[in-house]
Amino acid sequence: MAVVVVTDSSASLPPDLVAELGIVVVPLHVLAGDRTIREGIDPIDVDYGSDDVSTSAASPGELRAVYERALERSAGAGVVAVHLSQQLSATWEAGRQAIAELGSERIRLVDSLGAGLATGLPVLAAARRAVAGDGLDAVHEAAVAAASRSRTFFLVNRTEQLRRGGRLSTAASFFGSELVTKPLLQIVEGRLELREKVRTRSKAYSRLVAAAVDAVGGEPAAVGVQHLGAGDAAATVVAQLRERLPDLNELVQAEFGPALAVHLGLGAVGIVVLPGGCGG
Repeated sequence: MAVVVVTDSSASLPPDLVAELGIVVVPLHVLAGDRTIREGIDPIDVDYGSDDVSTSAASPGELRAVYERALERSAGAGVVAVHLSQQLSATWEAGRQAIAELGSERIRLVDSLGAGLATGLPVLAAARRAVAGDGLDAVHEAAVAAASRSRTFFLVNRTEQLRRGGRLSTAASFFGSELVTKPLLQIVEGRLELREKVRTRSKAYSRLVAAAVDAVGGEPAAVGVQHLGAGDAAATVVAQLRERLPDLNELVQAEFGPALAVHLGLGAVGIVVLPGGCGG
């Protein structure tokens, strides 16, 4: 049997790719009042801007059960679990605890150093190697290498939700007024940082695309584009990327899932670039 690749719902991969590659997805949780909602499983009807809405990681017990089933499904070939950055979520640490409890050397844990499709593209790289019949070491290395190569950039309307959730430092986010600027963020070594603030919306999208193009560096690349309630803006970004990246070999598009939407807010647009592609 083949190595099984596991991820969490923040990876935002389209369902057809998940099904095609046999990827196992563990839900993250959205907390709304006294409700705990499993992303991708339960209906979610929440106000993403509310102070009463937050998120929580998958628990060690949840991950242990998933890893155990995945290991059984692999018939001993092994499991590679790729989760969002441990700087942004407790999910990676929960995965480490789950593996320690299972005591198996056939489960490998990977920090994607990102979130959203910055997790999803390394998952694709690993899953495609698994489907091709590669062994545990090769599948694990594919995920690690893809995670280390990827670069992520986000535009958000406000950073208040990110600061409130502890994902972005107050000092880093507060220069200039957010009423007249658009924050352009990036993920560096798994941490969310403020890259720059841009004065106008149109210039902000241009700077977002320029950052992604510069990160590709003229190589063939896979690119992911995500948004939350900003479909027109995302379509414009996609068109510009297609024009400026002639060696674009894969484009994955998705909306931000609820667990990320709670922190990013409506209007967010993100680009993930993976120089060299993810084996598609």
